[in-house]
Amino acid sequence: MSGAAAAVDVGLERRTAPRPVEELDSVVIRFVGDSGDGMQLTGNEFSRAIAKAGHDFATHPDYPSEIRAPTGTLFGVSGYQIQFASRQVFTSGDAPDVLVAMNPAALKTNLSDVKNGGTIIANSGAFTDNSLAKAGYAANPLKDGSLGNYRVYEIDISGLTALALKDSGLSKKDVGRCKNYYALGLMLSLYSRPLDKEEGDVRKKFAKKPQLAEANVLALRAGYAYVEATEMFITSYRVRAADIRAGTYRSLTGNHATALGFVAASELSGVPLFLGSYPITPATDILHELAALKHFNVTTFQAEDEIAGICSAIGASYGGVLGMTTTSGPGMALKTEALGLAVMLELPLVIVNVQRGGPSTGLPTKIEQSDLLQAIYGRNGECPLPVIAANSPSDCFDCAMEAFRIAVKYMTPVILLTDGGIGNAAEPWRIPDPASLPKLEVKFRTDPEGYQAYARDANLARSWVRPGTPGLEHRVGGLEKDFLTGNISQDPLNHQRMVDVRAAKVAGIARDIPPTRVEGPAQGDLLIVGWGSTYGSIVQAREQAVAEGHAVAHVHLRHLNPFPSDLGDILKRYKTVLVPEMNLGQLSRLLRERYLIDVVQLNKVQGKPFKVSEIYDRIIELCNGVPKGVSKGVSK
Repeated sequence: MSGAAAAVDVGLERRTAPRPVEELDSVVIRFVGDSGDGMQLTGNEFSRAIAKAGHDFATHPDYPSEIRAPTGTLFGVSGYQIQFASRQVFTSGDAPDVLVAMNPAALKTNLSDVKNGGTIIANSGAFTDNSLAKAGYAANPLKDGSLGNYRVYEIDISGLTALALKDSGLSKKDVGRCKNYYALGLMLSLYSRPLDKEEGDVRKKFAKKPQLAEANVLALRAGYAYVEATEMFITSYRVRAADIRAGTYRSLTGNHATALGFVAASELSGVPLFLGSYPITPATDILHELAALKHFNVTTFQAEDEIAGICSAIGASYGGVLGMTTTSGPGMALKTEALGLAVMLELPLVIVNVQRGGPSTGLPTKIEQSDLLQAIYGRNGECPLPVIAANSPSDCFDCAMEAFRIAVKYMTPVILLTDGGIGNAAEPWRIPDPASLPKLEVKFRTDPEGYQAYARDANLARSWVRPGTPGLEHRVGGLEKDFLTGNISQDPLNHQRMVDVRAAKVAGIARDIPPTRVEGPAQGDLLIVGWGSTYGSIVQAREQAVAEGHAVAHVHLRHLNPFPSDLGDILKRYKTVLVPEMNLGQLSRLLRERYLIDVVQLNKVQGKPFKVSEIYDRIIELCNGVPKGVSKGVSK
């Protein structure tokens, strides 16, 4: 529909017949506006409504790096994308079917992503001369015909929200903050979702501010009624509920899932949990979530800096609790000396790195996978430790438990890599039966007979002893230890022996890694190897290629140090190995180094996740004979 039809106001041209409903298999919607427009809240609330309807979905929040960028600027745009469907969903979608743009800057920065022929719902009230100039528009795109390839609906969301709340008693500023709920009401109505549950959620969210709660409810109703009352929208839409495994589900982000996984590890082991952390984007939410779960024998300590965060966690581990710390890349750099201390002490410790764009401060709110080599090698001396990576928000729960399982079984620090994409993104999570969770056995030594601080078991792990246990007094520190007693030792041969045994202990974890799962043919022309949050895009790209008759296999790695013991044999079964990564080829380098094979790189370092189409296009090129030695980056 052209923008001309958008002049319709509530009360004019009211619908006289029921609107036809179009059934859809899936839809991708992106909400965009200023960082103060509440687009993250709108997206979260829409996702909750979708979850209650029984859809599978995946989201991608996109924040500006500035805490509060100047209003109307291109670099201040905040977005939230969701794909929901009647089938399994792995990504938030490549291109929006619908773009809800709250101002000109939001339209300009996101228009190129919208599908040709897609729908744009524009807050026409924000397209003022001043806002257009800030966004770099010489003319109003809603009026100059430049959006002819899209279905454009001009709705004065700002003005209609003000009209709906004229008797609310709120200030003009507070009324303006309610326009995101008007937009939410529009989209709930357009996609055939009821209001009653959402109204209850609004009142609950703003329970301490009842006047604001009722204003948001009024705005929500007004937006919902606008779609019902006008002839502007010829059709409404309905996505069928997904056929998913029976159970109780909840929507949760990767950071929330990580926190719950650590609480589960504590409950399963019967050992209290301690988090020592310094706030850093995008990892801070784990601290917030665990602080709210203190009734599960969780202690959280917001330290004065990154070094204090990890040192307090090391102290907690020495004291006999499950110690952990959370950070992102810059904080990881600050923690490295203390991390070497934890390796020397051979204490169980989990370090979560929610990766972001770098180097330095880099892109603090954007997605990247650039800390893998830092996790593997980023310490002084011979200092190996296990590294694992989560592939989705819900997988963060399982990986958190796996990290502590390895840490306590092998008495070693473990690095868990997630990233800002899956840390902030949400998806449905099936709440597991506690009886189905893996056991996490923790043993503290209490028998003083024959005790030596660094005597080892079959896994080369030393005993975990709580301080104050009679007869088991011992010292720890950063200087090299005697192989058995733990006393300070400067003996050259002892140092060689300790370095060798610490490395052998970490390498031996490979025996404890399940057989690698290969999706697709067990041998052939093309294998895709991925890690972390590229999982969803790789899965969908491979499925598309297979549907077209191409033989493509996929391995996704959780354990990155050590690698699974069967990985080398698997890689040799394929003529070409493709490795998509959001870095310049860090896993590719590790595979070449470890297995002496070449791989084809596909690299993207743009602060954005891989599109399915980007990986699919490279698969087709390789299947059609593009030289396998050609490495490519994503240029768009």
